[in-house]
Amino acid sequence: MMTNAGAYAMTFGISLPEVKKIDRYLKDDEEIAFGGSTLKVLFTPGHADGSVCFYSEKNHFVITGDVLFNQSIGRTDLPTGNYDLLQKSIWEKLFTLPDETVVYPGHGPETTIGFEKINNPFVAIGA
Repeated sequence: MMTNAGAYAMTFGISLPEVKKIDRYLKDDEEIAFGGSTLKVLFTPGHADGSVCFYSEKNHFVITGDVLFNQSIGRTDLPTGNYDLLQKSIWEKLFTLPDETVVYPGHGPETTIGFEKINNPFVAIGA
């Protein structure tokens, strides 16, 4: 993704003059601590190869970016998108979280894991 970031940006009409070198990559299940908070990295490819979500077990929320939305999911028609892989990521990484976990997506209103399990037309697994 980083090697081709400039080319990907151009497809959206964005000029990306420089891509900074990455010191290290986040790892699945790694915990990131900052201030008094800790977030767990959940590797969730499908929308894009490097997609991750950030889960706070203590505060009962997950930041899903463009992976899971209120009654929707991230696009899979862009470079490295894969619908089957996105479904698998959601089912195995997000839908295993407690139902009361609040979902903060990259766009739109918040939701909960329990609500999405039943109501999301793209990935619902039923009641």
